[in-house]
Amino acid sequence: MKTSSDNPSKDAQIAALSDEVAQLKHQLDWLKRQLFGRKSEKVLADNPAQSSLFDEGEALTLPAETKPVKAHTRSSQKQRRDSDVNDEGLRFDETVPQLIIDVPAPELQGADADQYDVVDIKETRRLAQQPGSYVVLVYRRQVVRHKTTQTLKDTPAPINVLEGCYCDVSLLAGLMVDKAVYHLPLHRQHQRMLDSGITLSRATLINWIQQGIELLRPIAKAQWQHILQSNILAMDEVPIKAGRTKGAGRKPGHMKQTYFWPMYGDSDEVAFTWSHSRGMLHAKAQLQDFTGTLLTDGYAAYTKTVEQINQQEQQIVHAACWVHMRRGFEKALDSEPQAAQQALDIIAALYRHEKHIRDKQSDLADIHSYRQQHSEPLVTDFFRWVYQQRQRTDLLPKSPFAKALHYAHERESQLKVFLSNPALPMDTNHLERALRVIPMGRKNYLFCWSELGAEQLGILQSLMVTCRLQGVNPYHYLVDVLQRVALHPAKDVLDLTPRVWKERFTDKKLTSDLDKMG
Repeated sequence: MKTSSDNPSKDAQIAALSDEVAQLKHQLDWLKRQLFGRKSEKVLADNPAQSSLFDEGEALTLPAETKPVKAHTRSSQKQRRDSDVNDEGLRFDETVPQLIIDVPAPELQGADADQYDVVDIKETRRLAQQPGSYVVLVYRRQVVRHKTTQTLKDTPAPINVLEGCYCDVSLLAGLMVDKAVYHLPLHRQHQRMLDSGITLSRATLINWIQQGIELLRPIAKAQWQHILQSNILAMDEVPIKAGRTKGAGRKPGHMKQTYFWPMYGDSDEVAFTWSHSRGMLHAKAQLQDFTGTLLTDGYAAYTKTVEQINQQEQQIVHAACWVHMRRGFEKALDSEPQAAQQALDIIAALYRHEKHIRDKQSDLADIHSYRQQHSEPLVTDFFRWVYQQRQRTDLLPKSPFAKALHYAHERESQLKVFLSNPALPMDTNHLERALRVIPMGRKNYLFCWSELGAEQLGILQSLMVTCRLQGVNPYHYLVDVLQRVALHPAKDVLDLTPRVWKERFTDKKLTSDLDKMG
């Protein structure tokens, strides 16, 4: 009688089928989780009874928390906070217009009105909204006649941002902000105008926005060049769809997946560069003038790019994101719950140290010392554990846990960079929060009609996202900059980027004639 060991080919076939079944089961579990499970990567709680993560060495020592935290608190409805301006709890600043509506006392209107005196005024506030508030500005220009020569002369209309256009700068800025910041596609803005009694074509709106973005192009370019001067640069890629022009067997309007490559500088500025593909050629072109530390996800194109650039005597230190590495172990929880949880626990411990640094430390020298003392031993133990786990003979090469181990092992040196650079964060979460506008907008307007449209959207989002990061009102910024760009010296175009504009022009910003109406 033959046993399985007598038929090596059958053993290999069984092993391959077992591997395939395991992969399909993992895919099914992942799909179920996407539909019904928790998607947040935040660690909810740690088990205080958890033993040493790697069953060796001393237990982790973390800063003790001296302030007790309640599990749940709920404020009373009658409780009034200091930031509330009235008893209703409505909060607003001085820029919000108020309409005073006097409510007369009926007692002062009747026959006994002389029996009453007004001794006080009480106010009740309600927040109201006007649907699609549009105003037509009518410039009434006087025409004069010279008494002697009888010649006529009229006063020219005020200069407009778009020459020969009946679009005021307030409307142009509003269209851009609604699309880029609030993800409202132009066809919905067009419908809102129709509902408000304004009749114009959707193509007109597209033309206005395209002309306006072209005015912003040199500003976005100046910001991109400044970002490349950063000491620490975070870079990622996010897919979009854009139309292609006719040619090479393509029909007009053919939709092709293209990419934004957002870059985040150490001055809290973002540039959304655009490329036809996800290949390394674009990354290499963008990083030719960069010298510093590059923080990325685990995409192999960045590693190859840095290697090629460094061969040209340009020094770039490549650092990897711990969150992207963590996701591999999180996906392996179903197949290897105990081992994968060990990795997640050590990463959680590292992030508790980072939280302590954010809360307590400010000096880079102190941060470096703290990481060397508390984080480096954990990182050393973690990669020692990764090596030991990779020696297991029972692991299938294509299993999620094996892939997570391989991912971490291949990027060990890149993941350790943060230990020697106190200014470097452990992950690219700050960049992912900034680029979130692209997938959010993609759910609303789905794609860009042309590759030029994709590029222009990147220009607009570069400035709008940076406005948010700098605490600048994007609408006020656009109203000012769209008027100022034609007057400002080209050599000082960096002054019009949100970071510098906030310091130079916030208190003397240009406004629309609409603001003169009150």
